[in-house]
Amino acid sequence: MSHRILLLGAPGAGKGTQSKKLAAEYGIEHVTTGDALRANKEMETEYGTPKSFMDAGELVPDPVVNEIVEAALADADGFVLDGYPRNIEQAEYLSEITDLDAVILLDVDEEVLVDRLTGRRVCDDCGANFHVDFQPPEEEGVCDECGGELVQREDDTEETARERLEVFYDNTEPVIDHFRDEGVLVEVDGEATPDAVFDRIGDVVEN
Repeated sequence: MSHRILLLGAPGAGKGTQSKKLAAEYGIEHVTTGDALRANKEMETEYGTPKSFMDAGELVPDPVVNEIVEAALADADGFVLDGYPRNIEQAEYLSEITDLDAVILLDVDEEVLVDRLTGRRVCDDCGANFHVDFQPPEEEGVCDECGGELVQREDDTEETARERLEVFYDNTEPVIDHFRDEGVLVEVDGEATPDAVFDRIGDVVEN
């Protein structure tokens, strides 16, 4: 049986990690907005190609994103959708084009999210990711992969993390309410270990 899963959650909630595990477990596609846009950047839509907006450094408009995501889902024999929908218009569109088997919200306290986001460290040379608490390098500040210097990206400062969360709450709370009103939203505690969270998600998907 192919599963059609939507995973919702704030930055730092673990959507990427859990989506990859779900894709591997059930043999389904991991569909993200960014990947779908990059894979279909030359696709002609009524509003132009995604590439025309990306090259200009502009946000790709909702109607274009919607068409790209629809094409990605149509090609997939089961999927876990991560990073879409980002607003109520996209949520309503998604409800029109597919029937979802599970809509799961990873529920994580804001202070935990900030700790997760600000603890990330990235190798300046090879790009490998670490975390000061959850995945520390063997030697502090040094990449296990290549010996390069680990740095905190601008995106991962506390100020930026809180700004990202504010944007998420403003844009995505209506999305959460939309699926809750449809009676399909299931909230999963996202503060446990990744394996424990995955087990809880699996229970939702299987049932």
